Amino acid sequence: MTGVPEVVAVGSALVDEQYLVSNLPKPDGGAYVNDESVAFGGVAANVAVALSRLGRSTGVVVRLGNDDNADAVEANLREEGVAVDRVTRSQDERSTYCKVFRDPDGRRMIVTGGGAAKHLTLEADDEAYLRSADVVFTNGFCPDRVTRQLCELAASGDVRLAFDLASPLDGLEGRGTERETVDELLEPLSLFVANETSIDSYLGVRGKAAVERLRARGVRRGALTRGERGAILWTDEELVEIPALDVDVVDTTGAGDAFVSGLIHKWLLEDESIDVAGRFATVAGGYNCTKTSARGGMVDEHQLEAVLNEAPVR
Repeated sequence: MTGVPEVVAVGSALVDEQYLVSNLPKPDGGAYVNDESVAFGGVAANVAVALSRLGRSTGVVVRLGNDDNADAVEANLREEGVAVDRVTRSQDERSTYCKVFRDPDGRRMIVTGGGAAKHLTLEADDEAYLRSADVVFTNGFCPDRVTRQLCELAASGDVRLAFDLASPLDGLEGRGTERETVDELLEPLSLFVANETSIDSYLGVRGKAAVERLRARGVRRGALTRGERGAILWTDEELVEIPALDVDVVDTTGAGDAFVSGLIHKWLLEDESIDVAGRFATVAGGYNCTKTSARGGMVDEHQLEAVLNEAPVR
């Protein structure tokens, strides 16, 4: 095992099959594919890549299958400067993949298949690797048993854990983190992130009402993203609303991953103020929406600072 990176992301690394469709169909409806392509994705891999492009040393703990996609994903992580010491391979499972359907307004639907990622486990060497990192990141799509282990490590003070709920709870059933585990996670977390849909599925409320409930449950540092209305960030003592970057949206895939990467970079690792960290993260997420694919707008810090200084906000 090589030196442990600053940030280790736990979860999935995969291939996105991308389809630009005429519309996102309703039940019993249809759509037409106007364009299709392939790109790399997976929340853990996206966050690791985004932080690597921001100048951080990163690694992943992920499980791949035994196929060409696994070879391509691992090669891509290496090219992006992401350590792959703790990448494991299943010999009898297909690598996890996503089919991403995007309409002309940049809205998308994601369907996931393949069994490798949902069978991820943490071994003793993985835990040692995580303990040595400055920050560990995971998200709601991580298998529940793994999230529980990470919760125990955070509760014991062995890791600083950042968690992005990332999905409504019904989208995690049978493959991701369960409600009871999220309940246990909240207090030991160093950073909690959610979007409007995911937090509503968990708490039944959004916005500042959700923040107050999360504070009451022990969340000391968090962020809720609200699309075109920006984000709410809070600590024990502060609450700020950060406006969204005013952009022409091309593709919202990966925007949340870019956002949380900006928060880890500025808020957890650099200990910047809530306003500075929030503005940087919001610009990172917004700029990513101007490009296609999950990582199309994940750029270095100099480029994002230039966008931050020049671009209008909503």
